[in-house]
Amino acid sequence: MGQAIKAGVISDTHGLLRPEAAAALCAVDHIIHAGDIGSAAVLEELSRVAPVTAVRGNIDTEKWARPLPATAVVELGGLLFYVIHDAHELDLDPRAAGFAAVISGHSHRPAEEWRDGVLYFNPGSAGPRRFRLPVAVGLLTIHGDKITSEVILLQV
Repeated sequence: MGQAIKAGVISDTHGLLRPEAAAALCAVDHIIHAGDIGSAAVLEELSRVAPVTAVRGNIDTEKWARPLPATAVVELGGLLFYVIHDAHELDLDPRAAGFAAVISGHSHRPAEEWRDGVLYFNPGSAGPRRFRLPVAVGLLTIHGDKITSEVILLQV
């Protein structure tokens, strides 16, 4: 069954990559950024840790962000992950399309939910604190055809 793959999931950095977020992702094999990145520097710094798959969020309107896709597909450990900033804009049936998980951001609220055999995972916001919502990142562990998810609340 091979070695487990660890993927860090981050969203809604809004131009701020906190040291605590970078530290939480330091030992991952791949990083998924689910949009509202805020600056190219965030992606540059994350790419020093691991390969990055990123999608454009609703605030990512500047020239540096234009090449980023609105959605992305990443394969990790033989499983397919669909990445979109706002899960409410999902316009496909993930299970029928063969996706093991849908990764999103936008709400700033961490969420982990299994529906119809598909993991819907939102790591919450790792950027500037919004209201009283937590500052968080996520971790996915892929081992064979199994995915475990974890929201990591950052002490900031």
